[in-house]
Amino acid sequence: MSKRNSQTAKTAARERLREERERQAKRDRAKRQLVVVGAVVAVVGAVGGISYAVMQSGKPGYWDGVKDQKLVKPANTTGKDGTSVVIGKDEAKKTLTIYEDPRCPICAHLEQAVGPTMKKDIDDGKYKVEFIGATFIDNASNGEGSKNALSSLGAALNVSPEAFLAYKEALYSTKWHPEETDDKFKDDSYLIKIANTVPALKGNATFEKAVKGGTFDRWALEMSKKFDKSGVQGTPTLKMDGKTLTGGDGQNAPMTVPEFNTAIEKALKG
Repeated sequence: MSKRNSQTAKTAARERLREERERQAKRDRAKRQLVVVGAVVAVVGAVGGISYAVMQSGKPGYWDGVKDQKLVKPANTTGKDGTSVVIGKDEAKKTLTIYEDPRCPICAHLEQAVGPTMKKDIDDGKYKVEFIGATFIDNASNGEGSKNALSSLGAALNVSPEAFLAYKEALYSTKWHPEETDDKFKDDSYLIKIANTVPALKGNATFEKAVKGGTFDRWALEMSKKFDKSGVQGTPTLKMDGKTLTGGDGQNAPMTVPEFNTAIEKALKG
């Protein structure tokens, strides 16, 4: 092979190499452009998604519309909006008022520790008990469980005061009460599952229809308003004759049977 032919071959090879490098550079530029465009689209999409989520969270939810629904008062209630829930014997001279939020873990602890003693006192005619339900945990967490459970308690009260007390005990039990951060009570099927452990509510078609249909949802909101207007700052709170009952620390609700009994005896004598 001549020198000329060898030089020509080398020149051609270099030219092919240059052309290939240019093509590769174009491909690299195109890839970088696609990555940049993709990133921009992703950012725009993320911003759009965030904006959409914000817009969705700002839309009126189901419970926003409940306030315009017809108010249905549960049986065994009194007062203008049916928000006076007092259980006990007529001869009982004093009334213990309890402020509770269904999702409140301390309320659950109070029910588990003191509930049976309180139930016995009611049966013995020692005092009546007035229940005032709150939903502030929903408000703080953008949840629904407090309102939904309060509505289901209204459905239980509509069956009987005894069913109400038994259902409240079940809701607050260690087996069924969720963590405060778990909005499990928003699920009707879960509330009905708990109700099926209460003899008066097990397979009770009227109760289940009220829970699923939200019959007492508006009532739950009215009850929550009553709590908001009470000036009570937290749950559980116990009062008798307008005075707050406390345990040994002098600040919080009595959370043991001995503390509860001491506080009750003092209140009954006051």
